[in-house]
Amino acid sequence: MHCKSIFRAGALLITVSMLFAAACTPNATSNIADDDDNGGYASDASRIEWANNDVISICDAAGSVYNGAYLRTTGNTLGTCATVGTDTTHTPHTLTIRFGPTDCVCLDGRKRRGTIVVSYNGRYNDTAQTHTINFDNYYINGNRLTGTIKTIRIDTTVLGNWYYSVLANDSMNISPDPLKSMFVVWKGNLLRRWVQGNTVPNTTRQDDVFSISGTATLTRPNGHTFTCAISSPLQFATNCDFCQAGVVDVTGYTPPVRVLNYGFGGCDAAADLNLNNAVYKITLTK
Repeated sequence: MHCKSIFRAGALLITVSMLFAAACTPNATSNIADDDDNGGYASDASRIEWANNDVISICDAAGSVYNGAYLRTTGNTLGTCATVGTDTTHTPHTLTIRFGPTDCVCLDGRKRRGTIVVSYNGRYNDTAQTHTINFDNYYINGNRLTGTIKTIRIDTTVLGNWYYSVLANDSMNISPDPLKSMFVVWKGNLLRRWVQGNTVPNTTRQDDVFSISGTATLTRPNGHTFTCAISSPLQFATNCDFCQAGVVDVTGYTPPVRVLNYGFGGCDAAADLNLNNAVYKITLTK
């Protein structure tokens, strides 16, 4: 009987210890009560920067004679409902990409409608050329983009190593209700490098990967504003709906500074958030 009592007491002590340890261990998924921290600004930054990067990629695919002609054919990279028109007789020149008034399911599986308009001078691929991108009722997967994106081509001494300086001042309405707007506002001074898929003829966008660095200000639909300083370049691929990699120092409307880690290159909705010296798993939405 004495041995059984000792055993029961020991078992009880072990059980209590396990419960105490579990209570002190951060939740493996997330135990962040704040909606902003619990994937809010991480998701908003990922989807609007992905959409911006996608728009720039589309414009570049249509910006040369070869790709402009290719996009007009039935085998184009965006689907047969996408048409490209150029006006080089007036200044500034314009490049217009039309998807039509209703959703077009493009070859990448995404739905687009509306129009993208690019204004520029000279030739599209000139060094130091500024491309001013505007939108006319343009939607990607039901989310409307408005505002302006400006890109400036920067050439380097290394052949094929040019990159873009990007000034973003646009917004995305992520509300599923057409009568209720939910705007994500993105204002940034960024550098965009084409790091994969740029050495082969651009007959497909599906192998393209881009690196984004710089700083931006994000305003969420709830009005909360965050400053995003990219400490390790963000990685976006045209065939992935999420930011794949990179680290961002996020200064919120309340302290402290958060460290947001999008991962190391895999295409998934997982990210890590370092908050108050604890790391939490968060899930991105698209």
